[in-house]
Amino acid sequence: MAPPRSSQEEVPDTDEGHDEFVESLTRFIAYRGTTVDFQARVNGKHIDLHKLYNHVTSRGGYDVVSAEKLAWRRVGQDFNLGTTNAAAYAFALKTLYYKNLAAYEIRTMHGREPPPVEILEQVTAKGGDILSRTVENFKPPNRTSLANGGSESPREDSKTPKEEKMDIDDPGSGPGRVTRGELVSANRLRQQPPQRVLFQPDITSSRQGRQPSNQLQSPQPTVATAAHTGYNYSASSNPNSASFTIANYEPRQQMPLTLRPITTPSSNPALFKENQRRAQEARKAELGLISPSTKGMMKPGAGFEGPNIYVRTLQGLRSQVPEEQDYALHHLVKISHERGDKYKFDAFPNLAEGLIEYALGVSSLFYDVTWEISYSEDEHEVNILDGIKGTPDILQRIECLKRIDTPDELESEQFARKITKIHEAGLTIRNLALLEDNALYLSEMPQVRDFLSIALNLPPLPIITELKHYALDISEQITRYWCMDESDPLYRSLLSQVDDGHDRGAILTALRAIIRISMNLEDSNLLKGVPVSVVRRICEWILLEDEELVGVCLDFLYQFTAVPYNVSLLLSNSHEIPLSSLFGQLARLLQYHARTSTATQVASKAIPSPPATEVPNVPRDLLEQFLKLDEPHRSNNWLKAVFEEDAESYITQIALWQAYQARFTEFATAQIQLLPAAEFIKNVSSIFTTANAQVISGEQPKFIIKGIRPRHAPVDGKGRPYTRCQWKAPGSNQCQEFFGKARYIFEHIASSHLGITRNQGGTWDLNPNSHVEQPLLDCHWAGCQHFARTKSTPSSYKVGMHVKTHLADQSSKASWREKHNRTTATQTIPTSTQMNGHPASFANPIVDLEDGRQLTHRELMYQDTAVDELGNASGLPLTSVLVLRNLARNVPKAAALLEPDNLESFNQECMEKLFGPLKERFLFVMAHNRPLAGYVSDLKTLVERGYDS
Repeated sequence: MAPPRSSQEEVPDTDEGHDEFVESLTRFIAYRGTTVDFQARVNGKHIDLHKLYNHVTSRGGYDVVSAEKLAWRRVGQDFNLGTTNAAAYAFALKTLYYKNLAAYEIRTMHGREPPPVEILEQVTAKGGDILSRTVENFKPPNRTSLANGGSESPREDSKTPKEEKMDIDDPGSGPGRVTRGELVSANRLRQQPPQRVLFQPDITSSRQGRQPSNQLQSPQPTVATAAHTGYNYSASSNPNSASFTIANYEPRQQMPLTLRPITTPSSNPALFKENQRRAQEARKAELGLISPSTKGMMKPGAGFEGPNIYVRTLQGLRSQVPEEQDYALHHLVKISHERGDKYKFDAFPNLAEGLIEYALGVSSLFYDVTWEISYSEDEHEVNILDGIKGTPDILQRIECLKRIDTPDELESEQFARKITKIHEAGLTIRNLALLEDNALYLSEMPQVRDFLSIALNLPPLPIITELKHYALDISEQITRYWCMDESDPLYRSLLSQVDDGHDRGAILTALRAIIRISMNLEDSNLLKGVPVSVVRRICEWILLEDEELVGVCLDFLYQFTAVPYNVSLLLSNSHEIPLSSLFGQLARLLQYHARTSTATQVASKAIPSPPATEVPNVPRDLLEQFLKLDEPHRSNNWLKAVFEEDAESYITQIALWQAYQARFTEFATAQIQLLPAAEFIKNVSSIFTTANAQVISGEQPKFIIKGIRPRHAPVDGKGRPYTRCQWKAPGSNQCQEFFGKARYIFEHIASSHLGITRNQGGTWDLNPNSHVEQPLLDCHWAGCQHFARTKSTPSSYKVGMHVKTHLADQSSKASWREKHNRTTATQTIPTSTQMNGHPASFANPIVDLEDGRQLTHRELMYQDTAVDELGNASGLPLTSVLVLRNLARNVPKAAALLEPDNLESFNQECMEKLFGPLKERFLFVMAHNRPLAGYVSDLKTLVERGYDS
């Protein structure tokens, strides 16, 4: 008898979203035409479908849980199904989910259409993955084997006993439930289990006899039994006895019976409503009121592999069936755009021929002609094109064609469809021609050149502008494989596009196609037969502010001017071609988009000053500051002012002590006392980190202070150096005074060296109009002798103003005046040998080695134009200089071709007229444009050579 049901199990879960889930599942089941068991039970316990759905989907879904080992058992543990016979309960729970929720999971969780009911709900849960299950790949189980108790799985027969034992989620696979007979017969059809028979004790001797060797015995479990005697032996304690078996027998636990409710209109009204709807539709279809449903039926052509899209379009294009051709052209445009790099003409024979033949049909829309391609030399009709050698007189044939009436505004449906498909054919050829292999393939077809000539000479109507652009794009890709002379129809057609065209895009593409002629061949593109009107238009377009158009025109001129005959055409038609404007614009383009930059260059190298040999005098103002201090601060500041650190130099201790005494002895008083020698020497090491007292051994040991040396000029407390007076009159020693400011030096020179007096106002009497008689003076700053060289008689005013040029400029305009000031570093003292009859500016500077000279730089300004990744010139400036170079080289040759009366004068006149106004421009570019400097230098050489030709 089944255990009683608790009241808690009868109450379904009412967690959040339960009602919405039930409503959604009910709608889905009604749509699908199946049933759902909301009161399902496993092991007598109610299973909430909402909770079960959340558990399985949180683990990844039915396929993920089924693929994981023991996953359904763990799901069953979440529902407290018990551990006894867990495998059977797990399979029952799996079947419950499979029948009720598997299709709903596929629709809601995975967003796919579930398989039909026949291969999902109506088959067992032991099938394959439900997500990948389709009618084509699903093989239903063998019903005969199922009727005989066999396995449903199509792979059951191939399983080994070990694999059968691992199928733990199926009923009968729990621990202790697999008998040895089942394991031995696992590779056969499963038979009905034998009836359980109570154990019958064996009353024969416990001793086993010998068995025949050919009789196999079943292995028996070995149980260790204790040795018994007649006193303690009991039959119930012997595992091999009947009493032991009867006493420990437990009957098999009954499997719970799963009950399913009967579907009635009251329990599942949605299902019955759906069944009624299907019956009504079937009845209507039977009566012919509606067409029968094709849902689930395999449509004609489905499931069968046909030719791929490439072969399909090729065959459709060659079929001459309008619908098939439309289909083929539509897909060819898409293929050529998306897969043009993989779609090659040589892999699909007759594809290029078919596209060309279809595109040639454009002439029949405007002329009374239908072009045909013949591969026989006997055909000479007007509409027959030579497919072997091409049609050289195609332009004459086009001129002889009769024009038909073409609608200007309103087009018929047939006309619009035809022109649209012709555009698609032209676009397909254009897209495929962008691949180099396809371009080479098309260049070997003579009918392609005829098609391009025909397309470029169609009537000038807006409706065919698109097709002309496609033809120009194709020409741009193919002309590099062709050698054309001036009589070639396509060459003349391209020139006519440049001469008569007003479409910027068409002109650009036509020029590129002309420039690329013979690019991949050994023959040169001579560009013969170019009309003067075309050259004039190109020269005019160069003046525009259109970088792309100007670049293409310069490329054309570069090839055009490389031939002397073409240059002679320019010279002979100078009244029609604006050569002066052309040359001026070419010179201006040399600095096109130049960027200004600066570079630093060494103007004069540094001259290091040698070590000073004497201790410098301390200026009066600095000495007064020292005298206000007490020792040892006075001596410390004096050492810092007149000495500096130098690890390689040294000074004797006696010389250092004597210099200290010589400086301060005259000021020694009772209040101002000098330091003792030992304490003074000791303070030197504390002031300078590199200074230390040492003894140089020898016959007479020398006591030194290593690590310091005298300064050339003293410094103040802030480290600012004083300036030494460089005055050195003839026959006297150099002045030894130092001053902190240029004003103090000037006052010192004026009063001490020049003897200039002050006026009543206290200022210097430097008025040039002064009537006071002044002595003859000269500048002796660092041996200047400025007035002695000029042999002039200066006044005190001139000498004073001149002396100021030697002094440091400390005003706000010092940086601007630096190049004009005459300082020690820039002072020039030429000798008679150095002068050699030249002005003084040619002499080399002589610098006072006592002060040395610092490294000086100069900043150079450059205006560089565009360069490539290797740093070489590129862009419009490079093309311009190459065109000018061609002209400079070929103008003398072109002048000779014109055969003038006086060749030499005519040549010089042409060179002067064309290149004379540009010489200064060339020099500027050479000096400031580093990428073009070498090219312009070669150009200037050619121009000079052209004058002498």
